[in-house]
Amino acid sequence: MAKKLSTVQTPIDAHETFVSIRKSFSEGDVTLKLKSLYDLQQIDSELDKIYQLRGELPAEVQALEDKIAELNGKAANVAAAITDAEKRIAEYKQQYAVCKDQADKYKAQMEGGVTNSREYDSLSKEIENQDLLAQVALKKIGENEEFIEARKADLDAIDQKIEVRKADLEAKHVELETISASTAKQEEKLLARRKESADKIDARTMSAYERIRKSVRNHIAVAAVYNEHACGGCHSEIAPQKLIDIAAGKKLIICEYCGRILVSPDAE
Repeated sequence: MAKKLSTVQTPIDAHETFVSIRKSFSEGDVTLKLKSLYDLQQIDSELDKIYQLRGELPAEVQALEDKIAELNGKAANVAAAITDAEKRIAEYKQQYAVCKDQADKYKAQMEGGVTNSREYDSLSKEIENQDLLAQVALKKIGENEEFIEARKADLDAIDQKIEVRKADLEAKHVELETISASTAKQEEKLLARRKESADKIDARTMSAYERIRKSVRNHIAVAAVYNEHACGGCHSEIAPQKLIDIAAGKKLIICEYCGRILVSPDAE
């Protein structure tokens, strides 16, 4: 009994074009495939019109949300810096109190009487050291207080920017929601139709279709013949024999200039 040969599926290449899938496309009902692709292109073109109505609004909304998140991050960092400075002030105040307390103790010992000049000099030195440490603590307290005031000013400026961005974002959201609401039903129907058309197309052809759509300015991957003799995508001249083949709809005809699939204007 002869062994049944299994078909080896070549992995889909993200760089494939309609030219590279010509052989696999020719397998099966080419007319049906062309119709499904053209239907898909027509639906995608309608969806493109809806998305054009929204213009740059989705990108602007995203940019504002990202900016607000960035500003909130900066505000959090500044607030954390203020908290750290407040902790340092508390530590320096404690250090100052300890130094003053020690200096007072040494002064009390001196006032209580010393037995010799060596002891007097030692106490004087300790008092001087504690006073210097107290002065350093006071200086650090002042520096951190100035730091906090500056950071609070920074925080106020950031908060103001956040409020402005939030107001802009709210306005953009309202504008986008208004446009989206007016086209929501149409978009829903088109997306449902798109799924039906896409389900009729094999993965390799679909990959090539999506790649061509993304790579061309007008997002047209399947173009009807324009003005009876030119590619509807790039407007380049089509050879007479190819025009006959396109009208017959039995072959995959690709524009040699732009790589789009060409179909008859009667495909609709």
